[in-house]
Amino acid sequence: MRIVVDTNVIVSAFLWGGVPRRLLDAVEAQRIELFTSRALIAELEDVLSREKFAAQLRRTRFTSAFLLARYTQLATLIAPPKVTAPELRDPDDAHVLACALAARAETIVSGDADLHALGNYQGIPVLSPADCLKRITTR
Repeated sequence: MRIVVDTNVIVSAFLWGGVPRRLLDAVEAQRIELFTSRALIAELEDVLSREKFAAQLRRTRFTSAFLLARYTQLATLIAPPKVTAPELRDPDDAHVLACALAARAETIVSGDADLHALGNYQGIPVLSPADCLKRITTR
């Protein structure tokens, strides 16, 4: 299964584990393929550098640079064209959609209500981490 994972899920996986971490475990086990773009990497770098995550980063004993490097090792980098999606409530989510289209993703994984409001984008379903895991385990 080819997936694009929204930054909020990647941050949750790295800093808190749980179901989002199990998605990355499936990537490591080569059960699914993770795709990303320069825009999504830049967003992850920005989010991990925010003060509100500093304490949790210290608890994990990982640096934001280490987590960013780990993410770029796990994901296949692609260069998607710009996508305009006027139906988006948050224009920044266009990076996720563009990456998903360029990767020919089967699923977009997100915890973002704005992306979930779409339901799917050009036939690519937007799923929660838990729903994506269910699909992986039934394959």
